[in-house]
Amino acid sequence: MNIVELEKKACDIRMDVVKLIQKAGCGHIGGDMSEIEALVALYYKHMNCSPENQDDPNRDRFILSKGHAVETLYCILADKGYFDKEELMTTYSAYNSRFIGHPNNKIPGIEVNSGSLGHGLSVAVGMAKGGKMNNAPYHVYTVIGDGELAEGSIWEGVMAGSHYKLDNLTAFVDRNRLQISGSTEDVMTQDFQEQRWATFGWNVISIEGNDMTAVDAAITVAKNTKDKPTVIILNTTKGKGVSFMENNASWHHKVMNAEQYEQALSELEERKANL
Repeated sequence: MNIVELEKKACDIRMDVVKLIQKAGCGHIGGDMSEIEALVALYYKHMNCSPENQDDPNRDRFILSKGHAVETLYCILADKGYFDKEELMTTYSAYNSRFIGHPNNKIPGIEVNSGSLGHGLSVAVGMAKGGKMNNAPYHVYTVIGDGELAEGSIWEGVMAGSHYKLDNLTAFVDRNRLQISGSTEDVMTQDFQEQRWATFGWNVISIEGNDMTAVDAAITVAKNTKDKPTVIILNTTKGKGVSFMENNASWHHKVMNAEQYEQALSELEERKANL
């Protein structure tokens, strides 16, 4: 896909997320919206993974460490054909559904259960280390929430990734600066992310995380970086794409009323039409 096609796909996925959460009556919509460009660029252009090769040991791996924002991942996997989209849309978060509110590895395309914050990077490090030991060609990608960076286990993973020179590992930080209890800087100060990761020996790329051109270029650089892992700091907007959600911590986990629902879809349809 070219950049415009990827941007249109991002609009489609945003609309699917809106519909999914509205139907289910629950979901972490703010963090879904901020991560979409990264996941769309990975799944529709950069990653070697598909329903056809999901059991191939050489496939690329993706771990959503900020597992509460699973709705985006489910919608992408459904769109890619890993499972029936109608099942997702009608059973998500329902009693006895396999589509629970965090990634469930019993679902095709989900590599590992996640959502207990702080674990995803270390799991990704282990997968990348295994790839190196087996001389496998795959690349491992993980998306971390910026609120999640307060977890000490993240920094253990950061140290190990650098120590083992895991250039087959790319981490994304969804730096939308908001978490459930407010500003990340009020909860646990974490500015100067670029310096922190660089000090640990990572290749650091800091970009506008909702700019598809920038995301696409950064992933290309990461894939071609040797002898160290890469972190792409995505400076994003929580709730991106829907005006009343943007940069508003109250939309971390919230459901729209009927009027807001129609407005959200209208804004996203207009955005797609103008691309």
